[in-house]
Amino acid sequence: MDLSRYTTLHLGGPAERLVTATTEAELLHAVAEADGAGAPLLLLAGGSNLVVADAGVRGTVVRVLTSGVRRDGDVLEAAAGESWDALVAASVADGLAGIECLAGIPGSVGATPIQNVGAYGQEVADVITGVRALDRTTGVVVELDPAACAFAYRSSAFKRDPGRFVVLSVRFALHAGGRSQPIRYAELARALDVGIGDRVDLAAARAAVLGLRRAKGMVLDPGDPDTASAGSFFTNPILTGEAFAALAARAQERLGEGARPPAFPEADGRVKTSAAWLIERAGFRRGHGDPAGIAISSKHVLALTNRGAGTTAALVALAREIAAGVHAAFGVVLVPEPVFAGHAWR
Repeated sequence: MDLSRYTTLHLGGPAERLVTATTEAELLHAVAEADGAGAPLLLLAGGSNLVVADAGVRGTVVRVLTSGVRRDGDVLEAAAGESWDALVAASVADGLAGIECLAGIPGSVGATPIQNVGAYGQEVADVITGVRALDRTTGVVVELDPAACAFAYRSSAFKRDPGRFVVLSVRFALHAGGRSQPIRYAELARALDVGIGDRVDLAAARAAVLGLRRAKGMVLDPGDPDTASAGSFFTNPILTGEAFAALAARAQERLGEGARPPAFPEADGRVKTSAAWLIERAGFRRGHGDPAGIAISSKHVLALTNRGAGTTAALVALAREIAAGVHAAFGVVLVPEPVFAGHAWR
């Protein structure tokens, strides 16, 4: 059975073996069985951050459909297979703040610590207090605290050591009271008509985020082909001060004296800049590509979409075209955010 039906890109060939795990015990058994046979293993939940090869994948694919949410005061512990957006909606309805700005992000709870999912001034590292995971090197279920998770921008110990851990559940420490955490993101503050640092009604914050995401084609909608994507395909580059200065110089040389790449200082002295800004200034526009197949979203240049007749090979070719164009124009290397299964990015 083609895995395209299980990914938000609607791309990907068959799995050699497909197993569904609806309980933690079934998940542990499926992983142990694959590891015991020495078979390649791919864990698949929401499929929102996954690029599967047209030829499919070898070995075992385990669909993680585990469920269950426990609340202890302001702390939620959710199974890896739970819907992330449903958890956000439930927490807002219960008056718990801390993840309200992460509304509308597709995928599962178990994927959030791997990517250190973030948007509109929040990221899950802000509120995760523990991750239960199977360590496949020992076969033991372990509890990892935030330090052991080693969170970084769109990264974690899980992402940097792929294949070692199987996330089973995630624990979040949220904040009761019905008001949002301080609004940190300028675009969201403008949408809410508040200042940076203000708090607002939780439901209002969530609604504003959903509105912003929907306008960018970042809320799944079967009627909107712009949402057949893996979300933002490239992460925002984080550069040394020297590299950012070189980027700024190249931008002015290429675009004129007034050109200023966005700069967001990091705590370690590096500077984060905008992948979308680089892509647009390198000459790529919304809709670039095949209008019937793979193209940049008509709403947001960071999203690569399947307009219905696309292939994974065409998606990777467009992504490489964009990355090569940005590097040629500005000397910056773009790094893809999705996981690639059955093939490599480079």
